[in-house]
Amino acid sequence: MKLFLLSLFIIPFSYVLSAQSRSFEAPDYEVIEKAIADEESNLFYDSLMTRFQQGDSTLSLEEKRHLYYGYIFQDDYSPYGRSLMNDTLRSLLQKEKLDSLELRTVIRLTNPNLAEHPFDLKALNYQLFAYDELGDDEAYWAARTKYFSIFDALFSTGDGASKETAIYVIETAHEYAVLNVLGFEFGGKQSLIEHYDYLTLRENEYDLEGLYFDITPCLNHLNSMFDD
Repeated sequence: MKLFLLSLFIIPFSYVLSAQSRSFEAPDYEVIEKAIADEESNLFYDSLMTRFQQGDSTLSLEEKRHLYYGYIFQDDYSPYGRSLMNDTLRSLLQKEKLDSLELRTVIRLTNPNLAEHPFDLKALNYQLFAYDELGDDEAYWAARTKYFSIFDALFSTGDGASKETAIYVIETAHEYAVLNVLGFEFGGKQSLIEHYDYLTLRENEYDLEGLYFDITPCLNHLNSMFDD
């Protein structure tokens, strides 16, 4: 089960590279902050979050970007969210096979975390597995839409192959989620270079030594904690 969870979805890196033809765009946080505050706009944050939580597949890329990167301006934003793990969930995830009651327990235990931390990709991954196993197509596709809405926003900013094309994240945990969904294995070294996280990769077919992630919101949040 653990292996299945890690490989639930794999996006070929070549697909991300092909986004260069559409050109990557770094998020302009000042523009996003202003846009999501406009109650008359389709980018108003409360409306975007409601649509996201409903698994709305009609969200445009612009809306997904404002939703994800606009989250840093919400009161409950924290780039270092609490772990969703407890003893019950941990024991369930170690099992090779779960029955329907256990699958529903996985969903129940991850719901509170997603209510507080809507972009928790690990929790979404667990729920996707549970809904798929239960045959709950409606809930599965809603969760799947949320899952890929986040990655659509992330991969619109870069491929991570250089500082100039770094992938912008608002949570450091998303760096490792990106590695997993691209089918890369972490090489064991993480370095902070200016406002970038650099993660090394194990040997791969693209001969990439590592990926760059812009973590500016994470660093700003950390600095604000020390300033208070």
